[in-house]
Amino acid sequence: MGSSSDVWDGEVVRNWLDRRFEAARFEQAAADKCGYEARDDYDKAAAEEWVCRILKTAGRADDRVAFAAQLKGLLAQDEYEITGIHDDRRFDRYVRANLRKVAKMTKANDGFANTLRYQG
Repeated sequence: MGSSSDVWDGEVVRNWLDRRFEAARFEQAAADKCGYEARDDYDKAAAEEWVCRILKTAGRADDRVAFAAQLKGLLAQDEYEITGIHDDRRFDRYVRANLRKVAKMTKANDGFANTLRYQG
């Protein structure tokens, strides 16, 4: 999905969410094995996993407007609840960063084809 395409493809978005979800789970496991020094990495991966899970389970990936509205609603939340993380404020910050990233991708309709494990 290059920026020249205005056609929203829900299948590509769902595939991207699935791949990012799995990569985040793998990164969480790797950070968990590293122990205390990797708490930040664990929370970052947990935030990405949370975002992808919420977006996947809502089933709005086929409709760009509904998907964008869901992102806007999630960004409007005051906090995000999850167990097993190390720092609630850090987790909330990472969730917001991930939501803003996906919102930018949604607005531009670009980036969902990048399914590489490591993304910038």
